[in-house]
Amino acid sequence: MKTLKSIALVCGLFALAACDSSNNNRDRSFNLQVLHGSPDAPAVNVLVDGDAVLTDFDYKDGSGWVVLDEGTYEIRVDGILPGGNATVIGPVDLAFDRDMTYTIAAVNDVANIEPVVIAQPDEDVSAGAARLFVLHAAAAAPTVDVFVTAPGADLAASAPVGTFAFKETIGPAEVPAGDYQIRVTAAGNPAAVVFDSGTVPLSDGDDLVVAAVPNTSGGAAPISLVGLAEAGSVELLDVDTPTALRVGHLSADTGLVDVLVNGAEYLADVPFTAVTGFDALPADTYNVQVTAANNPGVVAIGPVDLELAAGTWYSVLAVGNFATIEALIATDDARPVATNAKVRIIHAAANPAAASVDIYVTAVGADINNEEPALSGVAFKDNTGYLDLPAGDYDVTVTIAGTKTAAIGPATISIADGDVFSAIARDPVPGETEFGLILLADELP
Repeated sequence: MKTLKSIALVCGLFALAACDSSNNNRDRSFNLQVLHGSPDAPAVNVLVDGDAVLTDFDYKDGSGWVVLDEGTYEIRVDGILPGGNATVIGPVDLAFDRDMTYTIAAVNDVANIEPVVIAQPDEDVSAGAARLFVLHAAAAAPTVDVFVTAPGADLAASAPVGTFAFKETIGPAEVPAGDYQIRVTAAGNPAAVVFDSGTVPLSDGDDLVVAAVPNTSGGAAPISLVGLAEAGSVELLDVDTPTALRVGHLSADTGLVDVLVNGAEYLADVPFTAVTGFDALPADTYNVQVTAANNPGVVAIGPVDLELAAGTWYSVLAVGNFATIEALIATDDARPVATNAKVRIIHAAANPAAASVDIYVTAVGADINNEEPALSGVAFKDNTGYLDLPAGDYDVTVTIAGTKTAAIGPATISIADGDVFSAIARDPVPGETEFGLILLADELP
């Protein structure tokens, strides 16, 4: 779940106007907030009158309120692409009236991205109440009913707060502050629940725009909810959203291992260089232990408790030599982007000869003597994060830092827009001298 973004950060981004959450100067001002709701779009920059007021704004990010003077502003959204930014919305001139709160949501897939602008009067929420304004921002989802009830209420005996289709809204409506359960069902069929928030506390004075956006976090639910408030945004996942776990054995001098989860065998006889696919699991805290295969008395790692959060994917890699073996844990971003591929590199080679490396990503056949490294001084256990690359064929070459002598590669990879890959630099297989590169597709389970 995303944490609320601080209002101070939003104030710093929006240099066009002073940011005053109390909105004392109501004679000429309005509030503006923005949501990135395009599931396969890259991160974007949002420009107002040509000035970038939000940068590197990613899917399901929502800004806090920004106070601006009433008037007409030019709004533009630029997608951040490897070859240079491209305008995906606008520029369009929009008129904003005083004493209003406007939400601009970029919705639909990137090929059909479009803005939805919703407006509501900037009025105080009634004492003891919370206010909701709901937007259907999931293009592929059908018309649905939305229920906001006491936790556990029978939907067959409850009335929906509204029925709406893509780009339609419900509200704004006030409800007494308290605990609620938000459920979305197929229209006219309360038994067909497609989203269940579980218990959600709504506090006195909460004023939320809630957008139903396509789910990219795994599980069966087609949507998740993003709530936008004065201070920023928070995501609500379906209660059954799983976590996902991928395990790798990358300790060269450690023999076959067994992986135990909560005391039971999870994987058996795992050899060096083996990395599993993602396995969807209920979000929970798991006790994990790595032992010598068929010899649980020889413990390599653990037991250790790992808290695996809903909607987050984890790669847990056993790295280092046996004497210093440890778990290297990386979180994975498996959301595909239609405009480019995403590739990251994890340095899991413990051999001192590769303590620090440079990484080259070049055209196939290019001489690295004529190239600058894409990344320099990458240390053991470093994770480069995902790099955005145009579709095509590339050579990946890893050298000892500061040299042009290849330790790994060149390894040719072919990538297409929408691909998400992790490449793991590993130690040589025992008895050999060549380091290796393990290429993994990061795909949702």
